[in-house]
Amino acid sequence: MSDGAIEHDHDHSHSHRQPYMVHRHRDVTGGTARAAVFGVSDGLVSNVALILGVAAAAAERESVLVAGAAGLLAGAASMAAGEYVSMKAQAELIERELKIERISLEQQPAAETNELAAIYQHRGLDADQAHTMAEAVMEDPEVALEVHAREELGVDPDETGNPTAAAISSFIAFAVGALIPLFPWFFAEGNGAVIASALLGLVAATGVGIALATFTERSKVRTAARQVGWAVAACTATWLIGTWLGEVV
Repeated sequence: MSDGAIEHDHDHSHSHRQPYMVHRHRDVTGGTARAAVFGVSDGLVSNVALILGVAAAAAERESVLVAGAAGLLAGAASMAAGEYVSMKAQAELIERELKIERISLEQQPAAETNELAAIYQHRGLDADQAHTMAEAVMEDPEVALEVHAREELGVDPDETGNPTAAAISSFIAFAVGALIPLFPWFFAEGNGAVIASALLGLVAATGVGIALATFTERSKVRTAARQVGWAVAACTATWLIGTWLGEVV
């Protein structure tokens, strides 16, 4: 292997577009894309269900608008806070484990070398090859930490996610999803607005399914059908409950 290749192998920037890679990968560890997908899906389904449920119980346009706006703001804030807290806790947990591993690498290099060699042997290398590879890895402390983190913890030390970006992405995505079924109520009311909300919800759910299928390279039909199915189930349940409440309250 040439010196240039070795330098590339020790590059810790972890860009998904580094020139020596055979093909490109999407960033699936940062959390921002996941937060956006879940956010828009949850915002759409939860708010269209809420709007139809309130409309079934009390068809006044003002009531639906207040409920829809409250659902949008509360849901977006809740999603953002939950995403931030969960990702921050996960990042702190990983940082703690990395700190433990870093100290162990400094204080017990021989034991860590043997541990890594055992991992390589378990993967099919013979004892000599495994120890040679482990010793080569241990020559660079940063490389050693990265490899041990990947092998023992299953994480990349440089890719623990960005809680703030995920929270912002989740907030915006949820708000956009929640606004779609609420939009008709700014201009209409009654059955016309209900039908418009339901249709917009179905179209948007289909769009989310297709976008998700494109991103994951899965069947567009199945993924869109799954999104629409859950949306219909949620809307049907809240519509029935809202209708019942409108009759008894």
